[in-house]
Parts: sequence; C-alpha cells; structure tokens
Amino acid sequence: MTSTLSASFLAAPPPPPIPVLEHPLLPDALAHSLRAFSTSYYANHPFHQLMHEGRLTPRQLQGWVANRLAYQRAIPRKDAAIISNCPLPEVRREWMQRIVDHDGIRPGTGGIELWIRLGEALGVPREEMEDERHVLPGVRFAAEAYVTFCRTKPWIEAVASSLTELFAPDLMRKRIAAFPQHYPWISAEAMEYFKSRLVQAPRDSQQGLRLVQEHCTTVETQQRAFEALAFKLEMLWVMIDTIHNAYLEPECPPVSQS
Repeated sequence: MTSTLSASFLAAPPPPPIPVLEHPLLPDALAHSLRAFSTSYYANHPFHQLMHEGRLTPRQLQGWVANRLAYQRAIPRKDAAIISNCPLPEVRREWMQRIVDHDGIRPGTGGIELWIRLGEALGVPREEMEDERHVLPGVRFAAEAYVTFCRTKPWIEAVASSLTELFAPDLMRKRIAAFPQHYPWISAEAMEYFKSRLVQAPRDSQQGLRLVQEHCTTVETQQRAFEALAFKLEMLWVMIDTIHNAYLEPECPPVSQS
C-alpha cells in the first residue's frame, strides 16, 4: 500500500545548489554561488525556528547550550589544523586571529569563555559545562568530524568549509532579538557571545571567501570548494538535529506569554 505522507513532512534540509561547471566561475560568480548555499544553513532547522519564536523550554535551551560547547571547542582546533596544512605564511598569520578569538589571550577571555557564561546564564553550572557531561554522542561525533575534515583535506578546502560564516550574522541578530523578547530571565550580559560574532563572522567570512576566490580557479578546485561547504552545512544540521530530537517536549506557547 502506497503511503500518502507528503514529502513536506520529512526532515532533511534542502540540498545545497551545487552548480554543474563546464568552465571555472569568475570570482564574483563563485562568491554568488557559494552564498546561494544559505538555503541549506541550519538556521532553517525547526529547532532554531522554535528558539526565535520563544517556544523552547529552559531544559531545551540548556541542552542546546551545553551540547554546543563541544563544537565551540572544536573551532580553534580545526583552525589550528588549517594553519598546520597551509604553506603560505601570510595566510597563517591572518588565520591565527580566529584561534585568539575563541581561546582568548589569557584564561577567562575568548569566545569559548563567553559561551560557558551563556550556559551559566541559562542555568547550566560552569562545572557541568566544562566537563561536557551533557554532550550527546552524535554532537561530539559531528564536531570531531569537522576537525578531522580540516586536518585531512587540503587547506583551501578546509577554508571553503568555514564559509558557513557568510550566513552566521543573520542568525546572531535573530538570537539577539529573540532572547530578550521571549526569554527575559536570561541576563543581557549573556548575549556577549552573539554580539562578538557580529564583528568576527563578517571579517572571517570575507577573508575565507577571498582565499577561495584566489585559490579555487579551476573546475576541479571550485567543485571541491562547493563540496566542502556542503559537508559543513550537513555537519551543522546533524548537530542541531541531534540536539532537537534529544530534548523533544510537547509543543508549548512562547515562554514569555502569560
């Protein structure tokens, strides 16, 4: 018997629009094609939609913030892998800023520390954030897959995978707007991580995009850049999908409503 279930009820993200190339794209066309991958960005996942509508419970927010720390900690490690594989000193010098942004220049600074403080503001004790006791196997697997990708692939493909940062500022702005409106119990200071990414992500994505435009000038290298970005988009979707399904709760009205 044939099922009548509509495909609209299935949960996979739309596939990224990887173009079929007969000749290399010029730099502007390459950038346009990469930006078109935004339709597959995990900002479109139902979990983020619930977040921005104020429909997540405190438990769901806590599960999200505690799990995502594993990814936050993977970021400087993947950046170190890119640096170790890159033969160009000018690229290595510029790329090192990303590690500083996340690890800080001394204890108690940097984006990872800001994320832990966000966890505390959401009600997860620092000790439970730092020892990662709540991190789900699927989330850890996804984060480590990203580090492995950047360690084992050519450096420019790893750079291309980082271009999800092209889409991050819009997501940060939605969070900054949604949290005070729907979750007023979260302190304003907890938004510092999101605010920092409004500056860092545009800077980093422009750097990464420029490098891809400069070094991916053949059909083969551009195809690999598209595939690298598609891998990263799928990895982010796996991560948020794992969190979403682990903390499912009955649908509720926005938290801020009485």
